Amino acid sequence: MTSFVHVDQPQVHPGVQRAEVLFDRISAARSTRAGTRHLLALLLVAVVSVALVVADTLVSDWNEGRLLAAWMVLCGALFAAVALYADAIRGAALRVVAGFRGMAARQAAARADARFLATAQNDPRVMQELQAAITRRNSEEDVASRASTPAAATRLRAPQRDQMPTLYEAMRRLNASRYY
Repeated sequence: MTSFVHVDQPQVHPGVQRAEVLFDRISAARSTRAGTRHLLALLLVAVVSVALVVADTLVSDWNEGRLLAAWMVLCGALFAAVALYADAIRGAALRVVAGFRGMAARQAAARADARFLATAQNDPRVMQELQAAITRRNSEEDVASRASTPAAATRLRAPQRDQMPTLYEAMRRLNASRYY
């Protein structure tokens, strides 16, 4: 009886993907005027804080009626500013949420790698497989570095990026190979 196994293997190393995203964000930040927007937001916060200090100084001698009117005007101005910059505030909030989600994903990947390394330290067979994979990778990189032309070196290194799995993926492949 024949059985077929289809193992999903990534075509690009996750570290390379993260580096490409980082470089794209850096180049996008340099090409756009996003820095100017942040400076304008900082200037707006500074102006609002100065207005609050001045308003507090002015209203410290006022009676209750004038104080209530001044705070109503100030709150109206604050709501108008929030409405005016709602898209920028929403974008900033989405970036913060995306940053927290990315941080959680990186921490989860680090925990998975730590669990895999703990497993590898307790199981000599897994450690031998890891050492063999590291040796194969180092020998292929050595051959690629000794290549005579840059094009040949690129051809030798390109498949390696597709084949180098994460620690979790290597463990999953190892376990899957035992059952099929």
